[in-house]
Formats: sequence, C-alpha cells, structure tokens
Amino acid sequence: MPSKPKKTIAFAAAALSCVLLSGSAFAFSDISPKDPGYKSIQDLRDRGIVQGVGNNAFKPQAPVDGATALTLIVKGLNLNIDAIRFIKEPKASDYFTNVKDNASYAMTFIIARMNGLDIPKDIDPSKKITREQFAHWLFQGISTKGDYAFTEQYVMLNDEDKVTQAFSNSIQKLLVSGIAELDKEQNFRPRDAITRSEAAVLLDRAIEFVEKTPLPEVEEPQASVLSDVKLTSEAYSGDVTKVTVTATVPHPGYGIEVSSIEFKDGNAIVRYRSTPPDPAALYPQVITDVKTFAYIPSAYKPVLGSEDFGSSVSSSSEGAAGGSTGFPIDE
Repeated sequence: MPSKPKKTIAFAAAALSCVLLSGSAFAFSDISPKDPGYKSIQDLRDRGIVQGVGNNAFKPQAPVDGATALTLIVKGLNLNIDAIRFIKEPKASDYFTNVKDNASYAMTFIIARMNGLDIPKDIDPSKKITREQFAHWLFQGISTKGDYAFTEQYVMLNDEDKVTQAFSNSIQKLLVSGIAELDKEQNFRPRDAITRSEAAVLLDRAIEFVEKTPLPEVEEPQASVLSDVKLTSEAYSGDVTKVTVTATVPHPGYGIEVSSIEFKDGNAIVRYRSTPPDPAALYPQVITDVKTFAYIPSAYKPVLGSEDFGSSVSSSSEGAAGGSTGFPIDE
C-alpha cells in the first residue's frame, strides 16, 4: 500500500490541531488578553455559549438587549422545561405581548418564564437591559439550580439609592458570592445598560459558582401531624374564589393554616402547615377534623401545594381548628 506524501500528513495534522484548538486559540478580533472580560468571554466561547458578530468580532462594549440577555442566561445555566408536561404547545404570546411566536428567541422567553425569571409581560425584547435587571434574572437563574447558602452580610453601595428595591436582594447575593463586584468608587451602576463584556463576566462567574459550590445537605423530612389533607373551592363572588383546606389531626389542640399562596402559570398553589397545641393545656386524645380557608382571584385555578414545616406565624381566626390568609376579603 503506497504511503501518503509527508506534506499531506503534515497538512492534515495541522488542520486537526486547528480544529482541536479553535475554542481557545482563535480569539475574537476585537478583544485582547488585556481586556477585563477576556478570560470570561473566551471561556463562554469555548463552552459554545457566545459567538462572534460579523468578522469574528465580539463587540464587548455593545449594550445587551432583552432577547440576548435571556438567551445568555438560559443557555449558560442550561435552563429547560423538559420536566413540564403541557396540555397544549406553549407560545410566547401566551405570556408576553411583544414577543412574537415566530421569533428565534421565542422559546428562550418561554423557558425563562417557566423557570421563574421575573420578566415583565410587556417586555420589549430589543430594549437595552440594565445591570440591575440582568443581575436579578441571573440570580433567579442560579436559584433554579438549588437552594444555595449565602453569608448573611450586607455590602454597602455608594449608589444604593439608585437600586430598584425589587432587585436589591439579587444584587446583594451576587456581590457576597463574588459573582458581581463594585467599581473603584464602590458603585454598582444599577441603571447603566449592561455591556456584552460585563454580561459575559457575570454569566461566566455564575456558571463557575454553580459548578463548584456544594449545595447544603437536605434535612430529613419531618413527620406531619396532618393527614387526609384536601382542598375544595367555591365561588365567593364574580372575581373571587374561596378555597378551603381540610385535614385530620391527632387531637383538637392542633390546627391548620394556609402558609402561602403562589400564583404561577394560571394556578394558585396553596401551601399549608399545622399549628401547635398550647403546651399548658390538656386535650382529649380524639382524632379531629380541622380546616382553614383563603381567598384567591377567580382567574386562578386552586391547587393544593405541599406542607410547610416552618414555624407558624399567624394565629387562627377560627380557634385551633381553622384560619384564614391570602387574598384579602371583608366578610
């Protein structure tokens, strides 16, 4: 069998080397190792999360719009809706007024929304995103990966008065975890439009945080004193539905109350918890039925959620056997 010419072998080897090294050896044409975000941008490129624009340019100082911001977060943190079963195919127009169903980023918006990212219904996908908005979405994306423990400290910002209150906690968590950092003047610049380079640095650090930070050990589930828990509902008015949660307890000292109601994807998820008996009182050891109720907008479908084993924070309005919380109603 004739041997291949040495030049052909050398060329093939060189080509193979280029393919293997293409993720890191070939940098974007408009950034250099001296750029602050160089390492993060290259890492995201190696991971296949970002790509060049035009002549292999990254445009590090260009602003990031809503569609790009959510695409980065969804792709970088590998958010998905694989475990959700839909009655009908979801469409972007089901959740957003300005996101077209045939847009290339339509599914990204659906995935982000289904993973709990706080996206305004009337968002303009082409509008520039601020640093605080990106930080908020990024932290919400991180939170889908597990209940990470963050140190209880507060980072002082010189421009704290410019931070939107709804985004403050997300910014603080990114700062204490080292994902975000302040500038030399100790400012976060929350209202500035975030650049592609800044977004890349935050996302790359977030990915590293998720990959390297261990999750707290999950405690063994507590035994419940509640059994045969059921949820029923009835129309209270044209706009309001009354929901009732009933259960059985070992004796009449225990009660039940609604601990929280989460409005999500058209459902009102009603979570509940038991209320403890008075330790100074004596109760007959008789199995007892207890109930609690709440009110929700009639546009939502009531769904029984899981039991909350946190401590009770509100007293029952019906004694030990009942309570009320949720949608405010004057009876």
